[in-house]
Parts: sequence; structure tokens; C-alpha cells
Amino acid sequence: MKDKVVKILKEFGAYYFFPATYGFGRSGVPDIVCCFNGNFFAVECKAGKNKPTTLQEREMEAIRNTGGTALVINEENIEHVRILIEEML
Repeated sequence: MKDKVVKILKEFGAYYFFPATYGFGRSGVPDIVCCFNGNFFAVECKAGKNKPTTLQEREMEAIRNTGGTALVINEENIEHVRILIEEML
């Protein structure tokens, strides 16, 4: 899933990175942190029917509460990344 999301991000030239905490950062941060046209968003990638953990949900809610966007993406809704970016054009 991450590779597919990155392909879409690259198509649009969005800034992105994969936060790696290694015990020093915040746990539960979404898999991919992004910015496009001044808009902050984050993407949590899940395979199949997997769901975010409670900690991941809390981090995504914190992003939303401060005006950012947080998406949970799987094989069925990956086009939501493209739709979101197109809305930012």
C-alpha cells in the first residue's frame, strides 16, 4: 500500500516522508506525513480489513483537530489520496 500511495504523491509532486520513531518520537503517527500546496495531511496504510490502533486513531484525531487531514487507506479506497490532492490544486 505504501508504494502505491507514494506513486500518487510523486505524480503530483507532493512533499512526503515516512516518520521513523525508533523509540525517540511519537508513537502512533501515521505511516506517511505529507504536504501539498500548503495543506498538511497524513496517510495511515492498512492492508485488507486491518484497522488503525487506538493510538493511531488518537494521533489522526489530533491532526484533524488542528486543521490537517488524516486518511486511512487500503486497497479499496486508495483513490481517496488522489481525490484529496486534486481538491488541493
